[in-house]
Amino acid sequence: MGRILAIANQKGGVGKTTTAINLAACLGAAEQRTLLVDFDPQSNTTSGMGVAVARGAPSVYEVLLGAAAARTAIVPKVVDGVDVLPATRDLVGAELELVPLPAREQRLRQALAPVVADYDFVLIDCPPSLGLLTLNALTAAHGVLVPLQCEYYALEGLGQLLRVVRLVQQRFNPGLAVAGILLTMYDGRTLLARRVAEEARRYFGATVFDTVIPRNVKLGEAPSHGKPIIHYDIGSSGAAAYLRLTQELLHHEATGTR
Repeated sequence: MGRILAIANQKGGVGKTTTAINLAACLGAAEQRTLLVDFDPQSNTTSGMGVAVARGAPSVYEVLLGAAAARTAIVPKVVDGVDVLPATRDLVGAELELVPLPAREQRLRQALAPVVADYDFVLIDCPPSLGLLTLNALTAAHGVLVPLQCEYYALEGLGQLLRVVRLVQQRFNPGLAVAGILLTMYDGRTLLARRVAEEARRYFGATVFDTVIPRNVKLGEAPSHGKPIIHYDIGSSGAAAYLRLTQELLHHEATGTR
């Protein structure tokens, strides 16, 4: 059975999609069968992986609302070891359409159930909000990976997200755990970045990954070419960081630590 990880933070611009794309690609390169689910109406994960959804083809929107099976919407072998369940802008209306449906917070879990066993990891890129789409992702997931930008308001927003995680644990998904907090956009030359990193480690201890994702121009360029960083510039500091993160994640998953 695949390990489902939701990559979530209600703040935008924290490196969430960058992490989803590059962690998936690195897991695939490590011979871990991986499904990357784009669950954000902006569909940046889909375009960042170089996937174009043909007119009339099913996407995660149809899967969520029961109009298509997940297997029919998955785009196989986008890069080595990685399949993609893409999103389109149609997903914008899904939150309203979910409201009257029974067990609305469990729709994604139910939709993914037939395919989860095909993968070692399923990564869900959540939208930058705490609405019904993110609730669905947290209800479906075994763990939540939280990218945390090294900036002034980062820890304040993290507290809000962790309260939501606790509510989901209590009401919908008792098995949900925090898989780790990932420091992103780190610039060690600035005092602010160093202080945010220190505070995060002081408050959350071993929950914070040892790996830190640096600010890196190549990480910003790669999505415009529809490629993960290891397929765009394997020699960049961004590629090296995501490869280290992948090994760290696999170690924690294998040993049951964190």
